[in-house]
Amino acid sequence: MSLIACLLVFLAAYLLNLLVISVGYHRALAHKAVRLHPVLQRMLVAGGSWITGIDAKSWVVMHRLHHEHSDTPLDPHSPVNVGILGIGAEQLRSYKRVVIGLLKRDPAYTKYTKGLDFDVHVLTRRGRWWLPYVVHGVVGLGLALWGGWMLGVAYFVGMMSHPIQGGLVNSLGHALGGRNFDTRDNSRNNHLAAWLILGEGFQNNHHAYPGSASFSHRAHEVDLGYWACVTLERLGLCSIDRAHLIPRAGGASAPRPAPEVTLPGSHPAAAPR
Repeated sequence: MSLIACLLVFLAAYLLNLLVISVGYHRALAHKAVRLHPVLQRMLVAGGSWITGIDAKSWVVMHRLHHEHSDTPLDPHSPVNVGILGIGAEQLRSYKRVVIGLLKRDPAYTKYTKGLDFDVHVLTRRGRWWLPYVVHGVVGLGLALWGGWMLGVAYFVGMMSHPIQGGLVNSLGHALGGRNFDTRDNSRNNHLAAWLILGEGFQNNHHAYPGSASFSHRAHEVDLGYWACVTLERLGLCSIDRAHLIPRAGGASAPRPAPEVTLPGSHPAAAPR
């Protein structure tokens, strides 16, 4: 199989994984900045774990914990605590703690489930969290037998890329880059992470306006994830909360702070530099 075919398979799998996380889990479920069509949301909740290997409810709770305690000792993944190279392992440890806390209905974790009217995925509840990895491994093996080992690896790496995506955002986005807003944490705008991960690298913008579906503040800050949201909206599959979009640089006024239900404990919009 040609290198171009392998690249296309990787990009398709990578983008599917990333769209589920960035648009579905993050902008829609965690922050309510995007309202998905009910059918699409049910598909996301039921199928997200199969696509990414990550439980939607657990991901959202861990992300809300991150916003609540950003770059403090209680942050579930901050380079301030574990360094850039320690983020990968820290993400996994924190995710396990969140899953266990939700399964035990620990109030320390369940208080972050406001607005999530669904349970932890059945795969996680029954201890079969590993099944999606096996399924994607089998699909990758089939592709390898049909089109060569590179095709199988391209599919599997692309589909199971979230730990790397998250690691880049959570490390570079809180260690390296500029800042448009004076937030209480160490969030940064890292353009490399933003280009690779559909705008997610603009962490300073996002932490200043967590209820915004767009993470772009300046004209040169390209948020491909927001373009995906706009496309879905035009297809009638979602609606964007435009009342709380991040202001464009040089604009006349800032949006109203997002409602508290968007993110328990989130701080109000920060002041621009």
